[in-house]
Amino acid sequence: MTKKITISLPDDLAERLALEPNVSAFVADSLRSRVAGEKTREILRSVGFKLTDEGLARAHAEMEQAKASITPELRAQAAQLQAEVEAARARVRR
Repeated sequence: MTKKITISLPDDLAERLALEPNVSAFVADSLRSRVAGEKTREILRSVGFKLTDEGLARAHAEMEQAKASITPELRAQAAQLQAEVEAARARVRR
């Protein structure tokens, strides 16, 4: 079931949405991702993690730094290792 709603957005976001072939699907996927993140944080807090905006920002910055350090050579090595693992799994299944 779906429901049609009307929203107002800042110009930059409206322009970004204009690029999407299916705006409703894009918005729904984005909102689902946001809700999943909220649920994850809620679960982590309920089991004792002390999440702060500063801590989350620091973790995001560290993740971006780690992503930036992945060179094409490392990416190629990872792809090769993955191919080897998949080939070994295929041999075991036979």
